[in-house]
Amino acid sequence: MKLIELAKELNVSAEAIKQFIQDFDLELGACISTNFEVKKDFEKFARENLDFLKLYEKDLDKNKTLEQIAEVINQPKEKVEKAIKETNPNIFDNGFFRSSISSYGIDNKLGGNYQFVYDYFGQKTSLKYRDFIGYRDLFFYISAVLEPFLNPQQIKDWGIHKPAGIILYGPPGSGKIFWATKIAEIIGYQFKEVKKHYLGTSFIDGNKTNFNDFLLTMMKEEKVLLFLDDFDEIMMERKAETDIASCNLETQELILHYIGKFEKEELLMVGSANSVSEINEEILAPGRFDVMVPVFPPNAAERSEIILYAMTRELEEDSLLYKILKKNKADKVPFWHEISSKMKAFSNTMLIDFTQSLKKRIKNQYQQTKNENLKIDQKLLEAALRDAAGKLTGEYLDQVARFLADTIINNFDEFRFRIQALKKELDTYKAVEEPRRAIGFQHTGEEGHGATQG
Repeated sequence: MKLIELAKELNVSAEAIKQFIQDFDLELGACISTNFEVKKDFEKFARENLDFLKLYEKDLDKNKTLEQIAEVINQPKEKVEKAIKETNPNIFDNGFFRSSISSYGIDNKLGGNYQFVYDYFGQKTSLKYRDFIGYRDLFFYISAVLEPFLNPQQIKDWGIHKPAGIILYGPPGSGKIFWATKIAEIIGYQFKEVKKHYLGTSFIDGNKTNFNDFLLTMMKEEKVLLFLDDFDEIMMERKAETDIASCNLETQELILHYIGKFEKEELLMVGSANSVSEINEEILAPGRFDVMVPVFPPNAAERSEIILYAMTRELEEDSLLYKILKKNKADKVPFWHEISSKMKAFSNTMLIDFTQSLKKRIKNQYQQTKNENLKIDQKLLEAALRDAAGKLTGEYLDQVARFLADTIINNFDEFRFRIQALKKELDTYKAVEEPRRAIGFQHTGEEGHGATQG
């Protein structure tokens, strides 16, 4: 059963159910699949606790004061105020909190007893069997963007059409291709990548072809997601000081010419960009690529989970590495918290580089000692961290800063906390400016001496 079908049957909005999953920090894979099939445990919970879900939705939809929230959940006003400020600072001028704040979600964060919720979901799914790790907020944001693909009534009832183009933007290595393939999976489209040689004119099997022919062919196929990398470079706005390749200009013109037909032909184009600030405004116009999805580097909690996932992926329990990890308690997320806290603003790619380096170092140490009880100590972890940090260049940090500037303009309300957390991490890399040398006259006899100082 699809989430939207369950919501309709229970007379509880799908948006309230999604917010409930986030407020109660439920593992996404225990509740729904990536194509929004409801898992049996969650369906059972929803049916047997329908009264609570309706109370939750009613509360979620109301604008409420601090005093009203404290009264509903029977918690001290001061504690409630602190919890709200930590989780959601949005407040109306008249003292009412936005309706997107749940009294029950606040109560849960303050230690309220909601064990009846968690009892339905049993043991957590092992990381290596999950569809993806973390990014619940991004998944639900994307699902809202894709609603017209999943629910045809959106067009009939509200005139909300499918987007013709989506831009996934974020620093290199943040996982834009992963999310593009995930979008194709969610809406049931074929994933096809636009290779660089498709742009302009080329020869395939001795036959001359060009991007116009390629687009026409794709539009004839059934349900296609076209993925175009380097979207910001190809779609760059034309300026006097900017030299844009002729094939890129031709690509822009062709996409602008055909994009009005994409929805009818069931074609969705997804572009991958490091930044959206230099993209031609005609491309970003309504009905074109007007949906922008930020793909963030993983946050602190996600880094630990991603590292554990990469370290244990495809390992049998009797494998040497798994035994070593288990003896070090490195088969659990908490082991990785300390080292991952040093990976501020690291991309997903850098995390994978860290795990590959660490695996090789553990293997080399084992081959020298033949000791399954070897300790994964700070020396091993720090050495692998140094290897991974090789990609943490000034250029990469500049790209993260540009990405933050883009998100503040385009997606601040939806990703306020990710933006604030990433900015805080990025600020730790800012060089401390050295105090300037005092300026003044020097005696001639002291000139040589003064020049050797500092």
